[in-house]
Amino acid sequence: MKIYCSGIGGIGVSSYASLQNAAGHTVLGSDRAESALVQDLRSQGIDVFLNQDGSHVPDDIDLFVYSEAIPPDAPERQKATEIGVEQQSYFQALGELSKDKFVIGVCGTHGKSSTTAMAARVLLEVQQPATIQVGTKLKELQGRNWHSSGGDIFLLEACEYRRSFHHLQPNIILMTNVDGDHFDAYATVEEYQQAFREFLEMLPADGVVITHMNDPDCAKVVAGLNRKIIDADALPLPELSTPGVHMQNNAQLVLALAQHLGWDSEETKQALAGYSGSWRRLEHKGTFGDNILVYDDYGHHPLEVKATLKALKEKYPDRKLLCVFQPHTHDRTLKLYDEFCSSFSSADAVILTDVYEARKDIERDQVDENTFASDTTKQSGVPCTVGGSLEDIYDELQNTAQAGDLVLCLGAGTITQLAERLVA
Repeated sequence: MKIYCSGIGGIGVSSYASLQNAAGHTVLGSDRAESALVQDLRSQGIDVFLNQDGSHVPDDIDLFVYSEAIPPDAPERQKATEIGVEQQSYFQALGELSKDKFVIGVCGTHGKSSTTAMAARVLLEVQQPATIQVGTKLKELQGRNWHSSGGDIFLLEACEYRRSFHHLQPNIILMTNVDGDHFDAYATVEEYQQAFREFLEMLPADGVVITHMNDPDCAKVVAGLNRKIIDADALPLPELSTPGVHMQNNAQLVLALAQHLGWDSEETKQALAGYSGSWRRLEHKGTFGDNILVYDDYGHHPLEVKATLKALKEKYPDRKLLCVFQPHTHDRTLKLYDEFCSSFSSADAVILTDVYEARKDIERDQVDENTFASDTTKQSGVPCTVGGSLEDIYDELQNTAQAGDLVLCLGAGTITQLAERLVA
């Protein structure tokens, strides 16, 4: 086939494009900006255009795949409609790509990428041929977010946003947690959890769910499900080379998966013990100044903030922990406002960046950052200030960070650029 991918530089669509290219199809696409992912796609022989006005969509394509970030009225989608080619969202396309495989889907509010990454590491260690799609870049995959070595197994990350995972056909599901997110797509936590229940019900009769039965939300979602349920909490917390009990909880799911599929127990434990994180998941970026450590993490939900800060504080109890947090959308921040305000207690100081407006077109209300900072100071019990732009905060850290401090750049937006600049 000849496949055009609109939004090809995204962490999901880029992996799909790479897998289809590796399978021998002709793949090309567009994105709005240059990035490391775009450069890697080009290195694979995939043409990527940085103009999305529709002019680069050829008339002879067989399939048009688009990112969730590309709206229906986007010029490229309109062009695809004009030429009458089949259009699929990224997850529709991923479902089609994986439908004839043995699909292991990793879902949950938090920890999907890390759990998928750990499972990928184990797959490689026990030498199981597999196709892998993951929403982050892995050292184990030479800095890429995909892998293809044949075989029946297709390990993938199953995202719940707009019920995207309902396009998949899983055989085994690893469910990390289901406490709620994406309230621009779900009206309530109950509706959110119902989407997960419907995903679990898509399993075949011999399908398996691996989850944490000590988690009341997970137990509630699987209650009465007529499928085999494996409780990962019955297994010990595996040793890892990255900090945090939340990471060990993710690893329990992988341990249970390996046990269920009969993979070598010692090789599995050895692979997990060597897991040291992935791109933007408790990633140690380096140092600047006088031995000031810099970490970068994708966490953008209150529970993720709390777990990440707690893990770093436990690993580095004697360092002053400065958290630079970039709120990800006004909508998420406002709907989880009190939870956010009380989630920074393990930090020693918090600096808020400008809100990252990922969905500017659908947001109505705006966060008052001065009030947010004041309420965070009260509820978390640590000083929180408004820092403004990443440029302003970079200058501030150069002047105020002290020898031996630890700076955590936290958020799902552009804040990773600050971490990179600090250690450059």
